[in-house]
Parts: sequence; structure tokens; C-alpha cells
Amino acid sequence: MARDPHHPLPAHAEPTNPHSATTASGRSSRPAAQAPPPSGTPSPEPPFLPLHTAVVLLTAAFIGTIMGGLMFLTEHSTPKAVLTGLTVTGACTIALRKMIR
Repeated sequence: MARDPHHPLPAHAEPTNPHSATTASGRSSRPAAQAPPPSGTPSPEPPFLPLHTAVVLLTAAFIGTIMGGLMFLTEHSTPKAVLTGLTVTGACTIALRKMIR
């Protein structure tokens, strides 16, 4: 293993105690980025988006896209298709939230 040429050698030998947090020279023996060992049970982090919300929003977006596409195929009007898709997506979000539990 190559030594960093810009970092001096330690004046004292490293301690052999693995539980020691500092060396004889006062520097930490652990790398700065390493977290302390886990204390048994990891703290569960809540999900960014709950599964229920993800299912409701994706289903509503899918139904809104289908309805907007069907409106565009019948009317050939982009504004009407976008308005229909957004309206159906909003209505489906409310309905699906109550239905899917």
C-alpha cells in the first residue's frame, strides 16, 4: 500500500485496542466517512412515497392519459384533450383514494 507523500508518518505506533477512537497522536483511527457501528436495531426510515399513494397516483395518471387520448382522437383538439385528461386524473385521484384501502 502506497503512503500519501503529503501526509507525515505518525510519531507513535497505532494502539492495538480496536475499541479506541483516537490514536496516540490524537487523530481518529476511524475514517471520517465511516459511521459508528449499528446499535442492534436499525432505525427504519419512512418511505418517500407510501405504496397506497403511489398506486392511487399512477392509476389516476394512467386513466387520465387514456381519457385525454380518446378525447384527442374524437375531437382533434389538444386543449380539450389536455383539459379532459387533467380533469379525469383529479377526479380519479379522489375516487381511487376512497376506494383503495
